[in-house]
Amino acid sequence: MSESTVILKNAVAAAKETLQSLLELDSQLAQAANLIEQGLRAGNKLLVCGNGGSAADASHFATEFVVRFMKDRPAYPAICLAGDGGLLTAAGNDYGFEEIFARQVAAFGLPGDVLICLTTSGKSRNIERALQEAKARELKTIAFLGRDGGSTVGMADIDLLVCSDSTARIQEAHQLLLHVLCEISETRLSGNKL
Repeated sequence: MSESTVILKNAVAAAKETLQSLLELDSQLAQAANLIEQGLRAGNKLLVCGNGGSAADASHFATEFVVRFMKDRPAYPAICLAGDGGLLTAAGNDYGFEEIFARQVAAFGLPGDVLICLTTSGKSRNIERALQEAKARELKTIAFLGRDGGSTVGMADIDLLVCSDSTARIQEAHQLLLHVLCEISETRLSGNKL
């Protein structure tokens, strides 16, 4: 068996195990879908953030709401807080990297908005600060976490914790959960029943 075959088989087996464990998050996922639906129906917006691969996932998630997921429908307000290089570097330079998302929550967040944070380690100080700022401004909060949740566990209204030690498997699980939230939200907001 070739090296690439072994790596692929191991990755698929680990991904299958991690994705299967997501069934244990059914209740939390339903709560997250409710927060998103209630916020958007009330005219509020989604603010989404993460670092590195999680920043890319945050951008992907926001795009699915602004443009579309599976079908044509009205645009929903979602902003990726990791998307503006000028804003990020100015905030990082003037206030420090740990404030890059909190500063934007202070600028854009209104009571009833929903802040969605992604951190595979649960130890991202800038995610913690964003959650603290969101609480102070009465936003609803959802945290996508990995490993044991780190210092971020329990800070959000809803934690979606993927218990794995592999960053790749955590990110894959986060992506699936994000897509499921898109599908639930799009179905509900379009008036269709699940």
